Amino acid sequence: MSEDAFARRVTKLGALADPVRRRLYRFVAEQPGAVSRDQAAEGVEVARHTAKFHLDKLVDEGLLTTEFRRMSGRSGPGAGRPAKLYRRSRREVAVSLPERRYDLAGQVLAEAAERALEGTPMTEALGLAATDAAGAMVEAVAPRGEGIEAVAEVLDRLGYEPAGSRELELRNCPYARLAADHTDLVCRVNESFVSALVGHLDCGAGVTRREGGPAKGGCCVRVGH
Repeated sequence: MSEDAFARRVTKLGALADPVRRRLYRFVAEQPGAVSRDQAAEGVEVARHTAKFHLDKLVDEGLLTTEFRRMSGRSGPGAGRPAKLYRRSRREVAVSLPERRYDLAGQVLAEAAERALEGTPMTEALGLAATDAAGAMVEAVAPRGEGIEAVAEVLDRLGYEPAGSRELELRNCPYARLAADHTDLVCRVNESFVSALVGHLDCGAGVTRREGGPAKGGCCVRVGH
């Protein structure tokens, strides 16, 4: 995992390390609607300026969102300035070291199941779902590099921990627990996903199964020319 990727993942966790910030986050999250700085400060019994500082830090990290509304409910002249209100962000934050991506595996398997229910053979459905997921991921990451470097950039963002230049060794399996219990299924889907990702980026590399698979640690496939 690159230094930048590691920093992106642990920053949000660190944002809740401060006990006051953690209490403010929990207070806001437990309210049925957005709350003001004064309400938050009173709710956790801290000074208003302290609440403001920590609430805005939580906004910076994407854990809270803001909106502006006049607390009096009136509008027009004399109604006063709109207050800044805070509510919990809908963004989900999960930190795992080494990184796991069970959400991606779940997305692929759920889409494959839907295709299978509509009549597509399961093996074909898994391949199509993995291909769609790879295309969406390339679009979302929008890698800056080209060729094998672009592949490494996307795989790094997904937690594969790629190493190498002409050939990529993937040192982490983002689906480790699933792969341990359902090795053949997960490795087959993973191979389809990584192959589709390489194809989308048109780098001319191939994807092959690694001898020993996940039992020897790391990912079950490698990328190379």
